[in-house]
Amino acid sequence: MSQSLRESIKQGLVEATKSQDKRRMATLRLIQAALKDRDIAGRTDGRDAGVSDAEILEVLAKMVKQRRESAGIYEEAGRTELAQQEREEIEIIESFMPKQLSDAETAAAVEAIVKETGASSIKDMGRVMGELKKRHAGQMDFARAGAIVKEKLA
Repeated sequence: MSQSLRESIKQGLVEATKSQDKRRMATLRLIQAALKDRDIAGRTDGRDAGVSDAEILEVLAKMVKQRRESAGIYEEAGRTELAQQEREEIEIIESFMPKQLSDAETAAAVEAIVKETGASSIKDMGRVMGELKKRHAGQMDFARAGAIVKEKLA
């Protein structure tokens, strides 16, 4: 059986600690803290097993999105060293995520799901997006995918 995502992150932290890779250590500790927060929130909902790999991918995607926004803000403010730090963290986080789909692959996935679900109007957008999230968790930027879906169904 392959290693769970949580185990991979834990192993990554051990390796980063051994090699004294400070940026990687700090980023992986942030990931673990975010997962611990999600575990605790899950316990209050009655889920004691901890978050699933799909939920971990959601957390990672959210962290990447936050860092992209921050990097953009830092760039605009002329703080290139901070923007660079954010981009390094994005690389580290993305190393635990599946390969991201290109715009063309995202458009093809949207097209296929629109056909399968028989979606024909903007009212069907939620159904299409739900199916995309189920099949491609962690593999695409859902904001971009949403724009493509909206364009197709308009």
